Amino acid sequence: MKRFFQWIGVVCIFFLSSLFMSYSTLAQSARFSYANYIQAKDTLKYRILYPDYDTTVKYPLVVFLHGSGERGDDNEAQLKWGVLNFATDEMMVIHPAIIVAPQCPAGERWASFSGFGSPEGLRLNAQPSVPMKLLMGLIHQLIEKDRVDTDRIYITGLSMGGLGTYDAITRYPDLFAAAIPVAGGGDPSKADRIANLPLWDFHGAKDAAVDPKYSREMIKALWRLGGHPGYTEYPDVGHFSWLAAYSDPQVLAWLFKQHK
Repeated sequence: MKRFFQWIGVVCIFFLSSLFMSYSTLAQSARFSYANYIQAKDTLKYRILYPDYDTTVKYPLVVFLHGSGERGDDNEAQLKWGVLNFATDEMMVIHPAIIVAPQCPAGERWASFSGFGSPEGLRLNAQPSVPMKLLMGLIHQLIEKDRVDTDRIYITGLSMGGLGTYDAITRYPDLFAAAIPVAGGGDPSKADRIANLPLWDFHGAKDAAVDPKYSREMIKALWRLGGHPGYTEYPDVGHFSWLAAYSDPQVLAWLFKQHK
């Protein structure tokens, strides 16, 4: 009987812990407002978080790009992984920022690369994807209407969003102050465009979805050009390397230290 009550106690603690975590996640998600960016006949849905706004202060802008599993039009799924780490009470006090999380439409991609899966590796296509064009329009709109510190615009993303992060900084290197691509990759032949950009790349050594060679090749190319990118490869992690990357307070603290 004693063991039975002990078991019941463990179950209750687990249930209450799960309930608290779910409530906490919902509370953080609710901090993000719903919005749409419309350009011609195309629409990019996005969620945006504002700090405790002081009209005398300009704030960093963090652009968060989700992975392929969160594409769609519900304007909800893109908050599933990673971005809520920027919306905790602690982060909003220590690193107040404008956080924007757009949602890529179904069937589309942030990045426009060729050569995925080929021995030659990734190559940046001449034209950006439609979602990337929309994203750039959204960023410039936020710069115009909100108090954005243009010396502190950061971009990060996971998986498809990690590829999108490399795409964005390679095409528009002067726009960003720093980048954190996670489980992604880019075009090493264009590494000269971002050799001086503060960058910290994360990947899992056992990633079966996006081969870690794409990150390794980018980092090697940047090193050869005299760049000083950070690279963390988790030896026993598969595709979900973002769980560790975005949970590390040192990573986020590093990001917010970067200025143009």
